[in-house]
Amino acid sequence: MYNKLFFDSSKNIVENAKELRQRQTKAEEILWQFLGNKNINGLKFRRQHYIKNYIADFYCSEKMLSIELDGGIHLNKEQIEYDEFRTKVLNELGITELRFTNEEIIENVTAVINKIKSELNKL
Repeated sequence: MYNKLFFDSSKNIVENAKELRQRQTKAEEILWQFLGNKNINGLKFRRQHYIKNYIADFYCSEKMLSIELDGGIHLNKEQIEYDEFRTKVLNELGITELRFTNEEIIENVTAVINKIKSELNKL
């Protein structure tokens, strides 16, 4: 049985996650203002959290919810296929994944937060 926090991540993935925490995107900064400090339903979210061979932008282990923010690169065919495979792997681990575009966060973070809260209430 995997630990539902880290799922046996490699040392390389751990180092990559540390680097990503140091260079957040604007959308990640905005969303973290709402997710950090247990601001949503008293649940702890982690930034750039490693799960097996992947790094989730945000992860709540208590509810096993991953939140991904997608920039323009996620529109190319190879990245779409990779993202679909990644979501499948996470789902097999029992993790629900929500995806939002950077634009959704920047333009209407309130709607994003409401969707996250709704999903958390289902889990």
